[in-house]
Amino acid sequence: MLHTLIQHLALLGALSGALWAVSLWLRDASIVDRFWGAGFVVLAGMSALAVGEDTPRVLLLLLLVSVWGLRLSAYITWRNWGHGEDRRYAAMRAEHGSRFIWRSLWTVFLLQGLLVWIIGLPIQIGMLSAQAPFPVWTDLMGVVLAVAGIAFETIADAQMARFKSRSHAPGAVMDRGLWRYSRHPNYFGDALAWWGFYLLGCGAEYGVWLLPCPLLMTWLLRRVSGVPMLEEDLVKRRPDYAEYIRRTPAFVPWFPKKP
Repeated sequence: MLHTLIQHLALLGALSGALWAVSLWLRDASIVDRFWGAGFVVLAGMSALAVGEDTPRVLLLLLLVSVWGLRLSAYITWRNWGHGEDRRYAAMRAEHGSRFIWRSLWTVFLLQGLLVWIIGLPIQIGMLSAQAPFPVWTDLMGVVLAVAGIAFETIADAQMARFKSRSHAPGAVMDRGLWRYSRHPNYFGDALAWWGFYLLGCGAEYGVWLLPCPLLMTWLLRRVSGVPMLEEDLVKRRPDYAEYIRRTPAFVPWFPKKP
């Protein structure tokens, strides 16, 4: 199994390098975001091919990860189409100048490939341990959480897309639907899905020891590349966003505070 995991890491590194080369041609490092979800689909596909058995856990993980990853990549591609490089990467490019070319290789593309491999360990272990008993209670809970998370994230993204498609006052804040109860319901749904994938991997040998993987994904969404980075920009561009922060939970949905 270890040999297979190392092969997966090497292939993800090669794919990340190829994507970096494309970004140099396009002068758009933000294409990396479009392949975040798809990277896990590739990882799940490699694991399914490596195990060579259509066991229920393999099929479930492949199906759920594919639905989650392909939907996310398709949505980000559609959302960003024609808008040029994301302002976060444009700021990095301006800050580092000519050094950005090599810096983006290590800190954007190869780092993302490594994160896909680490966070995706429950998927890989869950699939490669083909002889593990199925179903166990963690499998049932995993399916429930994964489906709920995918649905939550999909609904939140659809509500935000509909909000942006309509005419609103400049700086208007989306605070309806799921966004009334969480400032980032899409990220919450994302994290929920990954806790489901982890539970599906728990039924395999050593799977339960991979708890740091969903914790890492949740931490990235809540503390690093998700909530903080996005809100730092939104507070500057939308005057009413500070009040939205005051009354609305950041991540886990709950009832908003009264004015």
